[in-house]
Amino acid sequence: MSIGIGLGLAGFPFSTPKAFLNWIDLCEERGVDSVWLSERIVSRQPQLELMTTFGVIAGRTDRLKFGMNAIVVSLRDPLILAKECASLDYLSGGRLLPVFGVGGDTNPEFRATNRSPKGRGAQSDEALDIMAALWAGEPVTYAGKYYQYDQAVISPKPVQAPLPLWIGGSSEAAIRRTARVGTGWLAGLQSPEQVRPVVAAIRSQSAANGRPLDDDHYGAGFAFRFGSWDDPVVQRQAAGLARIPDGPEPSTYIAAGNADAISARVQEYIDAGVSKFVLRPIAESDDDILDQSRRLAEEVIPRFSRLRPAVSAAQ
Repeated sequence: MSIGIGLGLAGFPFSTPKAFLNWIDLCEERGVDSVWLSERIVSRQPQLELMTTFGVIAGRTDRLKFGMNAIVVSLRDPLILAKECASLDYLSGGRLLPVFGVGGDTNPEFRATNRSPKGRGAQSDEALDIMAALWAGEPVTYAGKYYQYDQAVISPKPVQAPLPLWIGGSSEAAIRRTARVGTGWLAGLQSPEQVRPVVAAIRSQSAANGRPLDDDHYGAGFAFRFGSWDDPVVQRQAAGLARIPDGPEPSTYIAAGNADAISARVQEYIDAGVSKFVLRPIAESDDDILDQSRRLAEEVIPRFSRLRPAVSAAQ
């Protein structure tokens, strides 16, 4: 198992585009494995569109990988989404980390576009099958309930073969979807103990399907802060987390303290079967985000680098 630690953002917490790009530069230069951005199309708060933002990140960096956490498949046409992903992976030299989900019943995008969330699981299943086939490079003819294509083909193909197809969600349907078509799984707002049974179920079902997922392809994330649990910014984050239905107990999810405390939380997830991480800095200004990210890169990531194989020249 190799451990990869990336940094994630919820929303757009920066005051300017330049501050965001400074953060990307820091991640590129300090050995952060990857950056992850959340999907939200309809929002009063600043929120970047993922695919266009990834194009900027790809052009600005040479090493850093970038992932989505996670795109709601049914809100996008699978042919266009497959083409966007293939183009990003091709131009970046194989650095895209696609993650897909079905979204929740209350996602504002469904209401804003006058769509019903009912049936989104079956629709997503069709879209995922279509995208996987398109990435393989052969013409795709498909006649489903939601999508119909006749000899659709895209080129260039992704550099990664196959292009990762990670699934988000922990419902029984999400577990079945991951075991059937996914190449990896990314947890949501879940503690290590909430993650453990999902990893076990995916391992069991994917093995039964004759396509066991690689042990390196289980991901999770948590919020962290170098500081104290009593810091007001941490307390606000904990209060918000406590209001989420079925969310984790804040003390089992948020890691606040020194490098030892944050590393210990990483290890708890490793013990639950996770090897890839999306850590979100708890901060309240541009400089604070940069400082928290820098300290993670300097004080925590090196502790786990010995568990990672050397990166190949091709990567």
